[in-house]
Amino acid sequence: MISKLNERSREIFRHIVDSYIETGEPIGSRTLARRMSRSLSPATIRNVMADLEDAGLLCAPHISAGRLPTEAGLRLFVDGILEVGNLTEAERQSIDGQCSASGTSVEGLLEEATSVLSGLSKCAGLVMAPKAESPLRHIELVSLSPGRAMVIMVTENGVLENRIIETPNHLPPSALVEATNYLSARMVGHTLSEVYDQIMAELEGHRAQLDELTSRVVETGLATWAAGENDGILIIRGQANLLDDVTAAADLEQIRSLFEALETKETMLKLLSLADTAESVQIFIGADNQLFGLAGCSMIVGSYRDGSQKIVGAIGVIGPTRMNYARIIPMVDYTSKLISRLIG
Repeated sequence: MISKLNERSREIFRHIVDSYIETGEPIGSRTLARRMSRSLSPATIRNVMADLEDAGLLCAPHISAGRLPTEAGLRLFVDGILEVGNLTEAERQSIDGQCSASGTSVEGLLEEATSVLSGLSKCAGLVMAPKAESPLRHIELVSLSPGRAMVIMVTENGVLENRIIETPNHLPPSALVEATNYLSARMVGHTLSEVYDQIMAELEGHRAQLDELTSRVVETGLATWAAGENDGILIIRGQANLLDDVTAAADLEQIRSLFEALETKETMLKLLSLADTAESVQIFIGADNQLFGLAGCSMIVGSYRDGSQKIVGAIGVIGPTRMNYARIIPMVDYTSKLISRLIG
């Protein structure tokens, strides 16, 4: 349909969408006439707006009000008119710095990436952690201080995880060696969920020092890896950002619906999983996806890959349909590629 719009219609339509993204309010022909680079009368603009409304690209919330883009109009704008910007150097440094500060934990990296995306975009950031576990290649316990030890795990696909756990006080160094040997004999070559129940069954009822330590390793250090094997792990950060720029009652109602959607883990995972086969960033606007058809929201999401270039998860942001697509799309794209490099 974009090819059917002449240059004048495109310019008017772009100004209407830009105004909606900026304010969330409808805009009228007189205001548009003052903003336009070319000299057009309000009457001419009203005629073009009527044509765009007939085409399903604009709507009028009230009879005497200005016009707003419809979800179909926003989709057309994103696909055919939007000029995607570039990240500023400050934004790149913020994303790089916060993700690098996560250390070697994949879960920590994903949480930091979600938080920085949320902060920069002023939307809610969300990520789906890898759905499939890789067998362990190495596991080792290292003493840090009295009462604390580090569990070092390396998977067969090369992902390194470090987890800090609490240990019994006055634990002799030999206990860490014994625990390492015990866990290695059962875990190496297997996924955590494959041996989790078996190890816990063996340790149940035992209170020896070795049993207590290995129980803590499994329960505290590894439980989050074993969780969510079938559906993936969902991390959401920055819901409060969605309330920072509420300018109209309609916005507030959309935010309420958004919060309800965010609370539905199954729905979010299904949406994020749509990026599993995507080569680049995907944009979902309102009824683009039946899961969010009533929520009045948009989601921008990009997939990330492991060292073998297999797509293992997705990261993105979710917010009202008037989010700043030109600014947020490159943020999501850059962050998803950065995660791929860091876990690869």
